[in-house]
Amino acid sequence: MTHPSVRQTSPHEPHPARWRILGFLGVAQLMLILDVTVVAIALPHIATDLGLGREALTWTVSAYTLTFGGLMLLGGRITDLVGAKRVVLAGLLLFTTASLVTGLAGSAGLLVGGRIGQGVGAALLSPAALSLVVALFDGEERNKALGVWSALGGGGAALGVLLGGLLTAGPGWPWVFHVNVPIGLVIAAALATLLPARMSESAGRPRLDVLGAILVTSSSASLIYAFIAAGERGWLTALTGWLVLAAAVGYVLFVLWQRRTRSPLMDVRLLARRPVATGAFLILMATALMIAVFFLGTFYFQHALEYGALRTGLLFLPVALATMIGANLTGRMLGRWGGRGLAVAGLTIAAIGMAVPAVSMSPVSVVVGVAVAAAGTGAMFVIASATALGQVAPHEAGISSGIVSTFHEFGASIGAAVMSSVAAASLVGTTLSGFTGGFTVAAIAAAVSAVVAALVTPGRPGRQDPGPS
Repeated sequence: MTHPSVRQTSPHEPHPARWRILGFLGVAQLMLILDVTVVAIALPHIATDLGLGREALTWTVSAYTLTFGGLMLLGGRITDLVGAKRVVLAGLLLFTTASLVTGLAGSAGLLVGGRIGQGVGAALLSPAALSLVVALFDGEERNKALGVWSALGGGGAALGVLLGGLLTAGPGWPWVFHVNVPIGLVIAAALATLLPARMSESAGRPRLDVLGAILVTSSSASLIYAFIAAGERGWLTALTGWLVLAAAVGYVLFVLWQRRTRSPLMDVRLLARRPVATGAFLILMATALMIAVFFLGTFYFQHALEYGALRTGLLFLPVALATMIGANLTGRMLGRWGGRGLAVAGLTIAAIGMAVPAVSMSPVSVVVGVAVAAAGTGAMFVIASATALGQVAPHEAGISSGIVSTFHEFGASIGAAVMSSVAAASLVGTTLSGFTGGFTVAAIAAAVSAVVAALVTPGRPGRQDPGPS
């Protein structure tokens, strides 16, 4: 059995428009990633206009990433059952509509509701788009395409802060959402024409696992809320403990349900495969570290130093360039060096970069340190995607893409929530100790992850352990 979109994209007959399709899909994915970080720089302005507190501000980021990540597996499953073209277009149109609603929000409730709508659209669009990239390309071309995809995603996260500064300082914060509308409509029209038609539907398709989606999303919401609440109530309180326990129980129930139901949301045995499990871990850490430093950096510049949105955005331009350079160089070296050495190097560079502002907090040290760290995390995006998806069968492309993207968004949720709590004193007060503590935690997490990566990341292609199939 092959993935629906493979019909015209076999290695012997590559789709003639595959690189143009990659371009449009890449821009669509760029929008989704931008919407994680483009909001970060607008948060102080949104808080002033809508009267949001620290927890509401954190949910403005986490509501999107949590919904995005929590429903990603469902989006990947729908892609495998319905066809990537339909799911890409449906997700893109839903995301575009929700962006319009979010930009028009006049209250915290409508703002967070719009962000949830964006997350649902993104959860459909992202795994379907990535599965198309895997299906349209093969062999060395696939590695190059994944490199381009990862560079757009990683660089887009940093460029989001720059774009957020330009839009917030210009037409205002609603335009960090409204800008998605014309772009989304143009991409939808182009992809409707270029994407290959799916094969005819097969009879007796299994049903969607809605209960599984509810379990994994609610469990993740409980975990994220525990991290956010810890900033106000403490890390060792009963509330934090019960929320973490509820999340753990929910994840166990999810795994048990996946093993029992006849139409599982995902084959949990995929996570027993070394490449997929390692890729999921690497993408989670890369995204958590990236979002953590963006969250800390934007509040440090705007809240502590009282820089304007445009000035803050421009200060992140070196970060955007470093992310894309790290991703591009890694894409070129991956086939020759293998993932293990590059993963350890990327996380070590990230740890060193984050340690700079942790040791000496100043505008220069923050920019330099975050830029160095960004080069490391940019490399991680390429390594994670190539490790997890480089050897998947076409019929597993949708769900495998969904797994990778799920951990990407969970990483963003965790990074924002943890940093919000660690740096709580600095986000609502005048002390810099919270920012210093945040960068210290990020540096330690990166260093520990480098050790883990050295132990679990597969080596060169010829020596990879595919794990159980």
